[in-house]
Amino acid sequence: MHHDRAPGPNPRMPSTTSVPDRSSAPQIASQVVDAILCGRIAPGQRLGEQELADVFGVSRTLVREAMARLSARGMVEVSSRRGWFVVQPSRAEAAEAFSARIAIETGMLGSLDKPLARSKLARLKAHHKAEQAAIAAGDAGNRSFLLGDFHVCLAECVSGPLLADILRDLTARTTLVATLFQSTHDAALSCSEHLAIVAALERGDAAAAAELLRAHIGAVAAALGPSAPRADPLAPLRKALQPRAPDAPPTRASRGARRLFTDLLSPHPPATRAPHRRLKEN
Repeated sequence: MHHDRAPGPNPRMPSTTSVPDRSSAPQIASQVVDAILCGRIAPGQRLGEQELADVFGVSRTLVREAMARLSARGMVEVSSRRGWFVVQPSRAEAAEAFSARIAIETGMLGSLDKPLARSKLARLKAHHKAEQAAIAAGDAGNRSFLLGDFHVCLAECVSGPLLADILRDLTARTTLVATLFQSTHDAALSCSEHLAIVAALERGDAAAAAELLRAHIGAVAAALGPSAPRADPLAPLRKALQPRAPDAPPTRASRGARRLFTDLLSPHPPATRAPHRRLKEN
């Protein structure tokens, strides 16, 4: 799913270079969700407590509080052996998430009893232009964030921050779904569909905007393909510990290691000595 933002610096676009000093648990949780919306955190990815504590400059206790918040929001799960990791929605959970979005977003537009204010329409149009710019620039992270954030922006303009927060979490879940099930929905098509929704709202036709929104979310859901292979949290370690192929030429390191140990051994075993026998004294 995709979201709009105003051109130029995007106040809602997460930073890719730094994190706030002494982040709070809500800030940590918010940045994790932003990273999911940008496609920088994948389904099944492990979120190590110590690594997060080092990145954010906080204690592991604060990280655990942030992870608990995300768990309550359906973003992460915890395993006694693996720790915290990003959820990997099933196909049934994916369908449920898209159905929830359709119900909430079309209901939100259906509740409009007057045309949107010019300032809000201008904000939505600016967001659409930012989407176009990200697509043209080939900026996958910003494009993913903006296309998803359009729906959060729409909720803020039509309803308010409470519904926007709910949609932000649902959109993050469907972003994970699109990654996991290898969505083929075209970003440029999503962008054009967003513009059509805004145009209907500008005409004061909320019913048409709701139907366009329903078709848009339905098209994204229909574009899901087969599930990608489940993430293996031990993949890097498995790869590192793979035995060297028998026919692979020895490396300098392996030759050095072999010398290190073989040099400790004498090239010839010591000659065995016959046991001494005492001559009997006559």
